[in-house]
Amino acid sequence: MKKLFFTILPAILSLNFVFAQTFDKAKLNQFFDRLAEKNKAMGSLVIIKNGEVQYSRSIGYSEINGTNKRPLTEANRFRIGSITKMFTSAIILQLVDEGKLKLTDTIDQFIPQIPNASKITIKQILGHRSGIPNVRRIQNSQENVNTTPITREEMLDLIVKATPEFEPDSKHSYSNSGYQVLGFIIEKVTGKSYEAALNERIISKIGLKNTYLATGKIDVNKKEALTYMNLGGEWKPVHETHPSILYSAGAIVSTPSDMATFIQALFDGKIISNESLEQMKIMREGEGLGMEPFNFAGKTFYGHAGGADNYGSWLAYLPAEKLTIAYTTNAKVYPVANIMKGITDIYYNKPYEIPSFESVTISPEVLDSYVGVYATPEAPVKFVITRNGETLFFKPPGESAAVALEATAQNRFQIEGAVVVEFDAAKKQMTIKRRGGERVFTKEN
Repeated sequence: MKKLFFTILPAILSLNFVFAQTFDKAKLNQFFDRLAEKNKAMGSLVIIKNGEVQYSRSIGYSEINGTNKRPLTEANRFRIGSITKMFTSAIILQLVDEGKLKLTDTIDQFIPQIPNASKITIKQILGHRSGIPNVRRIQNSQENVNTTPITREEMLDLIVKATPEFEPDSKHSYSNSGYQVLGFIIEKVTGKSYEAALNERIISKIGLKNTYLATGKIDVNKKEALTYMNLGGEWKPVHETHPSILYSAGAIVSTPSDMATFIQALFDGKIISNESLEQMKIMREGEGLGMEPFNFAGKTFYGHAGGADNYGSWLAYLPAEKLTIAYTTNAKVYPVANIMKGITDIYYNKPYEIPSFESVTISPEVLDSYVGVYATPEAPVKFVITRNGETLFFKPPGESAAVALEATAQNRFQIEGAVVVEFDAAKKQMTIKRRGGERVFTKEN
């Protein structure tokens, strides 16, 4: 009997393990159905455990041309934004493993003209502790500089002329420009372009088929997903930041499956040494070396998030379970962090109520108290608020069409993922809140 027990024990444990990993795929489908039905997201998800796909789903469209809509599929490629930083960090750490760099190297060895170059180390840039500020070209009325290509020389000149944000290692501040500097260093040390180093050291090395550095506009002929914003229930295209501006900080194109392959290879020691991986995982003020921790369903995942314009991405890996969750979106509406929380809560069978996304009903009398033209002495712009039935409409300056606002409270409205508008009828004021801050406007009439 003892021998029989030990013979069947592995099978019993195996059955228990399978049972523990069962999750409610129907509920996850319902969640994504709701996101699609309410125009709260477009994108693709994959969940992979031990190299096996547990779930995959795509919702929305890769291209919208009037009534002609091309549905997203798992073959579509997305701009993944700052997840690029994980790739850049991995290349730097490869060079460390090869003895071509040290984390303690100061960057005056490579780009001495950068302010504080003799004090800033490679490690500090990797951990966003360098003091190198985020830089950008000055906008002008003739062109949208974000859509215009920039040369490496122009980018470096902006960084060199910028005033340091703080003394190296004295604090933490997320810096895209710091990771662009790492791209320059990779090129100097390898003698190759960042794109060539990326292809040789990661993409070809681990066999990524749908990952590359973007060099131009989104190309639907390469199955790349165009970027959209939802305005009043209608998808509108978004201006594209030129990838030369993002460079080694955010210009990679990929798919959820390729992203999952990358992070699994990273943790399996196929890209960098285990010692370097441990360095990536050491967190200071919530930041590792090109890696971030995420707490979902009471578990600590490692990875990175990314986004620009209105696209986004999230890559999360749980080493103890060899579990990867990779999500990409070409239309951020409902916050991506909330989508990831819903995915993980459902996966781990945690209590989770699928959002209804139902708007609050407000009386016409209250809505009428918000109608009017709003202005501020701080800027030469005016916003027009109108009502049609039970819906408020928001018309930004310079736009010919008004956009429907979604009510979330009696005095609070939104274009989800873009702007929040709060009214104070007694003061005749409207506060517009965006990612970059908020501003108060006063009604003129």
